[in-house]
Amino acid sequence: MAQINRKNTLRNLGVSEAMRRQVIQLDQVKSIDHGITVLIKYKINALLIVDSRGQSVGVVSKTDIMGAYYAGLPIESPLEHIMVTPPLFCYSGDSLEAALEQMRESGVYRLYVMDKGEGDIVGALAYPDIVGLLYQYCHQCEYSHLQGGTRSGQDDPVRRFTVREVMTASVKGIGLNETLNTVMETLSAYRFGAMLVTDAKGLPCGVISKTDLALSYRHGVDPEVEAGTVMSSPVSTCDVGLLLEEAIKKMTIADIHRLFVHKVNPDNIVGVLSLTDAARIRSGSCYACVSSRIKVNDHD
Repeated sequence: MAQINRKNTLRNLGVSEAMRRQVIQLDQVKSIDHGITVLIKYKINALLIVDSRGQSVGVVSKTDIMGAYYAGLPIESPLEHIMVTPPLFCYSGDSLEAALEQMRESGVYRLYVMDKGEGDIVGALAYPDIVGLLYQYCHQCEYSHLQGGTRSGQDDPVRRFTVREVMTASVKGIGLNETLNTVMETLSAYRFGAMLVTDAKGLPCGVISKTDLALSYRHGVDPEVEAGTVMSSPVSTCDVGLLLEEAIKKMTIADIHRLFVHKVNPDNIVGVLSLTDAARIRSGSCYACVSSRIKVNDHD
C-alpha cells in the first residue's frame, strides 16, 4: 500500500492506492471443495473464476458457497455451477470514489482491478481495503488519537467518531438449538455476514459466520444440526463508547471483520460494527477530514 502524504485529501486517492494486489484465481472446473480450501487458506471472501483459456468468467464468494450448502449441492460439483457472472472490473487508474460508486450501484462487495494498458488483472478492491487505507491515513494524521496518546474520557480538542455513531443498531440473534439451515436462511434474508448465537436466557454465547458454514459444508456436517455445534466462541465485542479508531485497530489486530457492540455489560449487545460500517462513514477517526471523505453509501 502506498505511503500517504498528510497533505493529500482522500478524494484525490486512486484505486491503486487501496487495492489488494493478490488475486486468487481458480479454473471453473475445480470443485467447490477445492474452492473452500483455497478461501480458508488465503483468508479471502471470494475467488475469481477463469475458463480453460485463463479468461475471467465469474466470481464465487462465501455467500455462493453458503447457497450451495443450503441447496444440498454435492461438494464435488464444479465452481462453474455456483459462480456469479460476469465479474465486475475497474481500472487501477480510476478514482477511489468512482470505484466505490460502481460498487454501490452494482450492489457488490468487491471489484477486480485491471491495468488499462495491458488489460491484465492486477488487484482486487473491497470495503476492508478501503478501511485499511482510511486507517493508515488517519494514523499518520497530526490529529490521530493513537499518535497523540489521547484516551477516551480525557479532554480532546478534536471531535472523534465513536462506535455508537457508526455501528448497525439492530442485531439479529439465533438460538443455540436452531439449525444451520435456519442460520443460512436468516443470513441470506438479512444479508448478514455473521449471526450472534444466544443461549436459553438470551445471552450471547457465540457467533456463526459464513466461514464457519463453509467449513461445515466441507466437513460434511448435516445442515440440520444445531447452531451451537459449529459456532465460534467467545464473542468479540466492544463498548458503544469506544473510539472508532480503537475499534478498527482491534479488528485489524484480531484479523476479524466485525465486533458486536455492548452497552455497559458485555451481555447487553446493542449493535454490530463491521469494516463495511467503518468504510461507510468515510473517515478513520474524526471529523477533521470531513471535507475530504470518500462517498460510500451502501454495501453488500
